[in-house]
Amino acid sequence: MAAQKLDRALVVDTALRLLNETGLEGLTLRRIATELNVKAPALYWHFASKQALLDEMATEMLRRMTAVGEGGGGQDGAAAARPADWRQVLATTCRTLRTGLLGYRDGAKVFSGTRLTDQGHTEGQNMLLEILVSEGFQLGDAVQAFFTAYAYTIGFVIEEQAVQPLPGEGSPASAYDPAERAARIGTDHPLAAAAGRDLFADYDRRFERGLAIILAGVAAELLPDA
Repeated sequence: MAAQKLDRALVVDTALRLLNETGLEGLTLRRIATELNVKAPALYWHFASKQALLDEMATEMLRRMTAVGEGGGGQDGAAAARPADWRQVLATTCRTLRTGLLGYRDGAKVFSGTRLTDQGHTEGQNMLLEILVSEGFQLGDAVQAFFTAYAYTIGFVIEEQAVQPLPGEGSPASAYDPAERAARIGTDHPLAAAAGRDLFADYDRRFERGLAIILAGVAAELLPDA
């Protein structure tokens, strides 16, 4: 009976749920099949490989981010774009992406390097590029601005989730505790020892500061003078 009801959506939903329990390394087709009470080969009718499943998982993650924005529970880049200037558009896009990825253990690792399986993202992407172009960017520079901010967000969340896999899941491991790290480094390298306070804590503030630096750099490097 379970096999008869099995479809791509159910497999993806189960995989995303298990991701929070196992992390990306522990998420195997066999583990998903066990959760669905089917044999692993049954999953290959829907996904030829684990990478194909990861592609669909990333696409579903993006669908959910967009649905939150459209439903009023949040804002995606497209929803926020119309009344805002380009800085607000790009910042909102990055904030929404970060929030969405933090909802899953290893969410940024799953999302990075995958190929989206439908064209649902193109409307929002086109709208964001339209706004950048309308405010003076050349198309190539608008794409560079978007990709730079996107890559910053993905990289930031990968590092953030290495320290704290899920928000509110307790204290980071002792390896990332600033005081314990400083004690291990000792007094021979005082600046490196003190850097832990700014490397492994207060991620919200640091993300916003880094995002502000990105936006300032985009404006200085890519936006033509009036």
